[in-house]
Amino acid sequence: MDKLSQVLGTFDENLTYLSRELNISAYVEGVKIRLEGEAQAVSLGEAVLSALISFVEAGERIDQSRLVYCIELAKEGRAEEAASLTAGVVAVTSRGKQIKCKTVGQKAYVEAIRKNTVVFGVGPAGTGKTYLAVCLAVAALKSKQVERIVLTRPAVEAGEKLGFLPGDLQTKVDPYLRPLYDALQEMLGAETYLKLMERGTIEVAPLAYMRGRTLSSAFIILDEAQNTTKEQMKMFLTRMGEGSKTVVTGDVTQVDLPDGKKSGLIHAVDILKDVEGISVCRLTDKDVVRHPLVMRIIRAYEKDAESGEQKKRGAPKKKASAEKGDNER
Repeated sequence: MDKLSQVLGTFDENLTYLSRELNISAYVEGVKIRLEGEAQAVSLGEAVLSALISFVEAGERIDQSRLVYCIELAKEGRAEEAASLTAGVVAVTSRGKQIKCKTVGQKAYVEAIRKNTVVFGVGPAGTGKTYLAVCLAVAALKSKQVERIVLTRPAVEAGEKLGFLPGDLQTKVDPYLRPLYDALQEMLGAETYLKLMERGTIEVAPLAYMRGRTLSSAFIILDEAQNTTKEQMKMFLTRMGEGSKTVVTGDVTQVDLPDGKKSGLIHAVDILKDVEGISVCRLTDKDVVRHPLVMRIIRAYEKDAESGEQKKRGAPKKKASAEKGDNER
């Protein structure tokens, strides 16, 4: 398939989508694409097509999520940043597939992990926070930068019923760490993964079991950190020993803690954001790399949450006004 065909997509679906999103007309004339419409919209279309061409020239596949992302960047005047995503490999899977960043936000996140000792990756579902952290952990293990990988997360959903589930500790925690397991198996292969688990090179444990330990020469990942309390987060962050790197991931819009309990992730990000050696990376709906519909779903929920907050802020004022009126009467 030639470059033009890859940019256009099957039955010119990419060009059709671009035309609809930017409200322009697009035509294929031989080996050229002609755009018609308002000057600004046409300029955006040209920027998107240039970005798509850079991906095709780098051997990258153009799917709808990538097209949507390029349009988003172009609308922000950042279309040229898309070209930077064609370079640099995060890791290589057991089958030889190269893992690359798919968004500018992901690229900044990966660079932060490589440069800093502690990184907070905060963002909605589907932005690759956990997956990229696992990829980098495996890469660090293979290059002998660390001696082991430690994975943990709070089992909030199970609560105190965790002890009543059948099986040993590993069996009880497994359902809550499935995304981490899947990523590890993809990176290492099932056989190598099992061997490393048996040797203890890869360790999986609930957050509560981190207390009292010192984790040296380890790549430590705390997943679903929005469900930690302030006390748990402090305990976890102070487990880090010499030669270790820590990545904390979470989505602050999905806190499952009981009412009245402040998320340890929100608190930690607030008080540690200016500490040297610690980086806070905020991924957004634009960094979602799942189905494009996921981005729209996240935006709808964010809009609903903002509307709810505005109503809450407005309610006390009306009450105060009413009370004032009562006093005057």
